[in-house]
Amino acid sequence: MPSATDLIQQLPTAFDAAAAAGTECTIQFNVSEPMHLLIRNGHCEAKRGSAASPDVSLTMDDADFVALMTGELNGMSAFMTGKLTVDGDLMLAQRLTQWFEAGKLG
Repeated sequence: MPSATDLIQQLPTAFDAAAAAGTECTIQFNVSEPMHLLIRNGHCEAKRGSAASPDVSLTMDDADFVALMTGELNGMSAFMTGKLTVDGDLMLAQRLTQWFEAGKLG
């Protein structure tokens, strides 16, 4: 199983630009090693560290994050049970998994 950091670094290769069309945002992942994604002009870039002013921040433990992004954990269930904490644009967070092909991760 990949680490959360490995998985975040793989997200640009699994990015579906058509699904995220018109979206420009910064997504912060607060996992054991904080990282963030920049989504701009149909491209996705993963960066280490914390973003200055993300549109949304997701805080999870590493194993739960990997399960969420690979389709083993439902995002709403994770949120409702406290496994996922969201700060910022909740609607953006809900759309996040639709922008990445889970089959290309892992």
